[in-house]
Amino acid sequence: MGPKKKKSAGGKKKISKAERLRLLREEEERRLFEEEQARIRAELEEAARLEKERIEREKREHLEAKDQERRGIEIAELQVLEENFFTASQLKMKSRALAKWKHYTGCDGTPDPTVAQEINTFMSLWQEDKNNDINTVIETGNRVLELIEKLELCILDTPFHELSPNEVTQYQDTIFQLQALLHHKYDEATEQLLKQASTYGESESGNMEVVIKKKNVTLCIWANLKKNPRFRSQCFSDEEKEPCNGFDLPKPLAICDIAVRILHTHYDHVSPCLTFPKEPPKLEMPAPKPMTPVSSVDKKGKKGRKSASREESKSDATSDRTRSYSEVPSSEDLNSFPRETENTEDSDQKSCSIIQTVSRVHVSSLRIPDVTELEPLEDFVVDLHQFMTVGGIYHFNVLKLPPQAKQVKGWTMVEVLDTGLEVYPYVAVCEENEDHSAVTVGITVRLLDNVIYFEEPLLARWDKAGKSWRTDDIGEVEYRMKEKQVSFKMNGFFTVTLLQDAHLNMPYQSWELRPVGVDEALLVVLTTFAEVQIHIKANQCMLTGVTTIEETDLLSEMKGKWTTPLALMMTLKRSGMNIFPAEYSSKYVSINKKALLAEVTSYQQMALVASAFAFSWSKWNSESGEDNVVFKACEHLTEGPVKEESWALYMFNGQRAQRLELTEDSETFSRNIAENTEFHSTLYHLIRDASSEMGMERVNHAHCLFTDAVYQLLLATKVLTYS
Repeated sequence: MGPKKKKSAGGKKKISKAERLRLLREEEERRLFEEEQARIRAELEEAARLEKERIEREKREHLEAKDQERRGIEIAELQVLEENFFTASQLKMKSRALAKWKHYTGCDGTPDPTVAQEINTFMSLWQEDKNNDINTVIETGNRVLELIEKLELCILDTPFHELSPNEVTQYQDTIFQLQALLHHKYDEATEQLLKQASTYGESESGNMEVVIKKKNVTLCIWANLKKNPRFRSQCFSDEEKEPCNGFDLPKPLAICDIAVRILHTHYDHVSPCLTFPKEPPKLEMPAPKPMTPVSSVDKKGKKGRKSASREESKSDATSDRTRSYSEVPSSEDLNSFPRETENTEDSDQKSCSIIQTVSRVHVSSLRIPDVTELEPLEDFVVDLHQFMTVGGIYHFNVLKLPPQAKQVKGWTMVEVLDTGLEVYPYVAVCEENEDHSAVTVGITVRLLDNVIYFEEPLLARWDKAGKSWRTDDIGEVEYRMKEKQVSFKMNGFFTVTLLQDAHLNMPYQSWELRPVGVDEALLVVLTTFAEVQIHIKANQCMLTGVTTIEETDLLSEMKGKWTTPLALMMTLKRSGMNIFPAEYSSKYVSINKKALLAEVTSYQQMALVASAFAFSWSKWNSESGEDNVVFKACEHLTEGPVKEESWALYMFNGQRAQRLELTEDSETFSRNIAENTEFHSTLYHLIRDASSEMGMERVNHAHCLFTDAVYQLLLATKVLTYS
């Protein structure tokens, strides 16, 4: 019998079946206990959540009921304030009437372009005038440009109820006639110069070289008097020896009796005029949410509201220099009307009051366009809704040289032709094995110094038959942007222009509107390429600066010049600095689409308090939905920039305003109302809750024309949707 095996000291003791059952039972009991605890915690958390939601809901319902209860009185008070815009409209209408009267009594010989008899007489007399001296034509032409600008401003800046569609059509027809007459006079002056071409012979080549550089126009004329093939290139220089424009003549034209004219008009009388709506758009207000009727009102609340109303009326009475006020009805009177009637009437009145004082240029950008209305374009045709001409128009013409005077036996003899200025027909035709560059026209143009090109512009030629700009028949383009020159080749002599994407500076990176004094504010718009600062003072505005990373002195000639908001808009656009959306801009720009009512009423009520409150861009505006706009705001009564900690976030949908509890640094968007704040039916009343006595004093005494100017610029830039 062998030795017994020793039991290993490290071996586990075998668990009995009873012990194993006991352990399983304990594990099951522990699991059930933990599940019960988790269930209880979940129920408690759910109960706490429901209780919190109940409290928040009751709080919100209480605030909504309170807001609904005083809605009538707040809207009535706002309507009193909105009389600022009507007062401003009346003042501007009186100003226009006074200007017409001063012009009538001035008797300076300048016609009133809005009076058909006067402007027709002016055009007839100039048409019959045989004095075609180029300097006289340019001088009269500048007067014509002023008349055209007056008509354009009249069409763009006059509200619908002051200017009928028939009058708009009449003014546009007058503009077309003035433009055609002006160009005809330049042709007659050119013909007179060419008849005397031999007297302008240049010493080296013997050919005529004339450069006339004036305000609004640059005229370069070359006449091929000697027909020397060696002189096929010409670079014109102005009186200061600065290069202007130039050309390389094709070989077939080198020995012909021709003249080349480069007429650079610093304005655009070629592109088709934009049309404007004949009636204002309708602002549809969203259907009001059903509210639980309030059976009783806290007496203390009533008393407080009456007191507030009396204080507001008292402060409003001090600003009678800018507007007239009507008596604000009491809360008892307002609560006696049915809610449905009140909301319907509010909708109609609100839509009417918002649009009544808005001009055509603003309504055009407010209208929601139907993109399907646009017809598809042919190949090479430039879309003028996407691009805009910048730097004027270059008219390149090859002309038949009229007979020159000859000296015969002491007599000066000249053949007189009654054909007018004749165009020499030329189209580049390249024979087989022939160098194409020998028959094309080489052109070099000088860009204007007072124009901004943020990228290399698009070259296009005018197609008279199709009435459009085209990019074909132009090639070998060479850009020298630092020297402000562009060279290219063409298959003929065309009218050309340089175009730039009209939406290069949209959408904006950010924006800010802040007061800088009594009836003064500064609007800053930061775009991808530049920062634009516009100073608003009373009813005028001024470009303070356009700065980029590379340059800080852009458009310096515009700085320090006070003008109307509309005139500044037109000047900036002509200079290539476009921050003003047009009707179809939303097709080419990614925007934060917002309900029109919320957007326009926000601009209107921002303008009402712009003398004491600053507003700025918020990243949450893109997260708040189409019906709401979100922006930063705070009271700002001191000079200098706004401190970051001073800002608060506000949300508004045109019918209800609230201050949000979130900040720009919050992780997610929340619609929760900020603590110790209330709902209001207007942005004005919500902001009034956060203002000081000094701030409201400044708001109540703001001039109506300043409020209107701020409103115009906000409507023009549409910062809430294009940033």
